[in-house]
Amino acid sequence: MTPSTYPLFWRDNALPYVELRQVLDGRKVTYAAHSHAQWSIGAILEGQSEFICEDKLYQIDKGTLVLMNPDAVHACNPNQNSPWAYYMMHVDKSWLAQLLVKFNIRASNHWCNSQPDTLTTPVFYQQFVLVCRNLMSNKLSSLEKESLLSQYLITLFEYIDSTDIKENTCLPPNRLYKVANYLALYCQDDEPIKVISKKFGFNTSYLIRTFKRHFNMSPHAYRINLRIQLSQQALKQGDAISTVAQNAGFSDQAHFQRVFKQRVAATPAQYRRCI
Repeated sequence: MTPSTYPLFWRDNALPYVELRQVLDGRKVTYAAHSHAQWSIGAILEGQSEFICEDKLYQIDKGTLVLMNPDAVHACNPNQNSPWAYYMMHVDKSWLAQLLVKFNIRASNHWCNSQPDTLTTPVFYQQFVLVCRNLMSNKLSSLEKESLLSQYLITLFEYIDSTDIKENTCLPPNRLYKVANYLALYCQDDEPIKVISKKFGFNTSYLIRTFKRHFNMSPHAYRINLRIQLSQQALKQGDAISTVAQNAGFSDQAHFQRVFKQRVAATPAQYRRCI
């Protein structure tokens, strides 16, 4: 494996609300369906791939931006024998919501989902690639990087919030969210889904079926995904991989490494390193 096949992660302690990944040779990358707590945006730099987001399938290639809302279940994998390179950025939704209010793009500090899932407008693609390059550069200060990122996001959301496809995607109250919140609070535990179903007055098979239809994940997969999100936070803080695996609820470190790579397309050790 050549160095170019490894994912590169950029993080800055002065900008804790953003994380950036660059993959230059992703031909062997395989993602399992997963989600992120952050709002995410990515740029396809080379090749073609299939992008599945919330049960919608897209064929995407170089010049395409993909946009993913927090907790949106998705997967993006290269077509067979296709070169594949991309940037992927994750932005804290609370910070982003406050930024958009500050510059009068939105009226509420509470996050409300964005539309669409993909964007092929050349200027936004080119500007995003430039922002990514600047973030990964050692020539700019953290303050300069923050300014470039903020200005791009302000301009992007001003555009996508004003398009005809804009819709209110703030989700209404739903009993399933109580189950999801419970899974989030106790995701390190292995409490049987049957027991959790009873706690919330659901028949187990009905809960699994309706939960998967609503969240695009079974309750078990949802819990595993939350564990991976927790482990990412711990790895960024420099915690030992064995400790992270145990604290996240994985008794088997090999299982943790396998599940982590399926959802992050990097091993825990690769993810912990950043430029």
